[in-house]
Amino acid sequence: MAAYVTFLPDNKKIQVHPGTTVLGAAAKAKVHIRTRCGGKAACLMCKVIVQSGAGLAEPNHNERMKLGTSAEDGGFRLACQAKITGDVTVTIPEDPLKAAIRKQLEQQEEDW
Repeated sequence: MAAYVTFLPDNKKIQVHPGTTVLGAAAKAKVHIRTRCGGKAACLMCKVIVQSGAGLAEPNHNERMKLGTSAEDGGFRLACQAKITGDVTVTIPEDPLKAAIRKQLEQQEEDW
């Protein structure tokens, strides 16, 4: 049985096999998720926010240790560790550097 993953804000939807990680699904959909460690949960850069659907397996021990329960309660998961079990929608947070640049540009436009 296939599962569908929707990536926001791009609104890209892709069909994957259960057991695929969110990071693997993103690569298949050509959706960029930042990572530096090659999917080993070491860099914590691949955080995504689960929006809807219960289509992810429970966090594994490694993911729980890295994120803690407060991040999990906020809907955060590590894309490299979160395995897809059914339909799910996730948001990829804006890159912090891009967000800072965007805010600076918006401020400059307001000052004009």
